[in-house]
Amino acid sequence: MRSPLSGAFRALTNFNFRLWTAGGLISNIGTWMQRVAQDWIVLTQLTHHDATAVGIVTGLQFAPQLLLLPWSGVAADRFNQRKLLMLTQASMGVLATALGILTITGHVRLWHVYVFAFVFGAAAALDAPVRQTFVGELVGDEYLPNAVGLNSTSFFAAQMIGPAVAGVVIAKIGTGWAFVLNGLSFGAVLLSMYFLRVHELRTNARASRAPGGFLEGVRYVRARPDIRSILVMLFLIGTFGLNFPIFISAMAVKVFHTDARGFGLLSSIMAIGTVSGALLAAGRDKPKFGTLLLGSGVFGVGCTFAALSPGYWWFAVALAVIGAAVLTFTTATNSMMQLSTMPAMRGRVMAIRLGLGLGGAAMGAPIVGWIANHFGPRWSLGAGAISALLAALVAALMMAKPEAAQLDT
Repeated sequence: MRSPLSGAFRALTNFNFRLWTAGGLISNIGTWMQRVAQDWIVLTQLTHHDATAVGIVTGLQFAPQLLLLPWSGVAADRFNQRKLLMLTQASMGVLATALGILTITGHVRLWHVYVFAFVFGAAAALDAPVRQTFVGELVGDEYLPNAVGLNSTSFFAAQMIGPAVAGVVIAKIGTGWAFVLNGLSFGAVLLSMYFLRVHELRTNARASRAPGGFLEGVRYVRARPDIRSILVMLFLIGTFGLNFPIFISAMAVKVFHTDARGFGLLSSIMAIGTVSGALLAAGRDKPKFGTLLLGSGVFGVGCTFAALSPGYWWFAVALAVIGAAVLTFTTATNSMMQLSTMPAMRGRVMAIRLGLGLGGAAMGAPIVGWIANHFGPRWSLGAGAISALLAALVAALMMAKPEAAQLDT
């Protein structure tokens, strides 16, 4: 008899993964609250609707993904992943709470947000490759694609709740409390990590502590044309397409002239699409380059539609399409790269993936913000559309080559 948790939810039969997912959902709601609050305070309280400042904050938050690349992946491959995650999660909780206290007491300044964004991004840069590869320790390779999709479902289900809650919190009691609530939400992850059944973890082989660990990862990637192609696609979309805080906040304020609640609602509506995309990803046994072609192509079309949207609700529909497409694309790159990489190298390969994807966003955020300021938010969405369609072209070219078989089999 088939289990009711089979199919798209089969990884939830694992106790550790259920516990991890529950803690992560609570923390993810807080994370989305902070994202909305951070963009809102910069755009409306610390500047006069300056999208470039929002771009700088986004850039500073993502820059450590590139700056710490030589160490973040090596740490994921060498150290105890559970203990390292507890350290990074606790650090981010303290930082969020501190920024909230500064804001509540009326002492926050723009440069404070810049500094906190960078330090928070540094903790997140160390956390991300560990968190992504730790899923494999929770469920093993057999359920890895499903677990990756469910992780994304949790993250973006929280996007439906967090921004809407943030809009209410900002309007009723102030922006600072959104930061404080995010800081407290990290306690859920720490509790879930503490109560994991450690003896059931499928611990991967740890990498040696010999020097040159990062360069070893670079050489591994250079020898894999399939992985290189995925990284090119991630860089294109990451640099110009994944700057949603700029797109949504600039369109909400400058084009549709909405308030904090309307801004938060747009992020929540986008999450409807992302959750749909994540559930579809969780139901796939193994994504292929055709999945990347579909995801990047629809993403480009969605950005084009968003740029041309005549009204608020048309824009909201476009965001739902974009959300489904970007989730299809990003979860496919995650699963494909992890499953095709030897376990002792996964941390470094995933760090390179995150470095190019989010590091590209760090470089692209000020550019996208500048485009939004000088030519209008619609043109910044146009840049995202072009980057996604170029990524789709890369996927199409790769599908025509025999090297694609390495990941597609």
